[in-house]
Amino acid sequence: MRFARPSRLASQPRRRPSASAARIETARENAEREARLRVEQAEAMERQRVQAALEQQRLQHEMELRRAEVAKKRPTWMVAATIGALVLTAVLAIVAVQRIRAADVANANAEVDRKAALEAQAIAKEAQDRVDKLSRDMKEQDAQLDAAQQKLTTAQTDADRRAAQANLDRLRQQKIEMEKRIQEAKDKAAKAERARGVHLSKECLENPLAKGCAP
Repeated sequence: MRFARPSRLASQPRRRPSASAARIETARENAEREARLRVEQAEAMERQRVQAALEQQRLQHEMELRRAEVAKKRPTWMVAATIGALVLTAVLAIVAVQRIRAADVANANAEVDRKAALEAQAIAKEAQDRVDKLSRDMKEQDAQLDAAQQKLTTAQTDADRRAAQANLDRLRQQKIEMEKRIQEAKDKAAKAERARGVHLSKECLENPLAKGCAP
């Protein structure tokens, strides 16, 4: 009996995969594993998002139902009281604004009156100062007249008497003119003094030429 000779292929050992092929296979398996993980994570996130959206819709629906129920149960007097409070608040706000405006107008008018009083006081003082100055000038004028009269009395010649008389006439004319200026200054001072105590109305402040405003 003959034994079969083993073939050459059977006698040779099976080749092992190379290192590069093993690395490729490992990388492929890792990539597939990571892809599966990403898909699973995406599916989990999508489920959470859908669940959160459903929960939000449920809560919103419940809140709407509660608001509708509260609105039905709210008594009429409470609604009326709320409306009344809002109206009262609006009225109080309008009144406060009107009071503020009135106070501003009053302050503005008071400031106008104060400035007018100061101006009238300054005018009155100026007029009185002029009266005082003219009064002093009049005293000097009287002294000159007395001297001229004395010179006329003591004149010895006709020429001296004529010169003294001409000087006396000139001084007398100056005195007449000065008396007129003094009277005008006194009238102006009296008018300014009266104006200090006069309260001008709003119409007169805006239009001094209006009826009843002009002095």
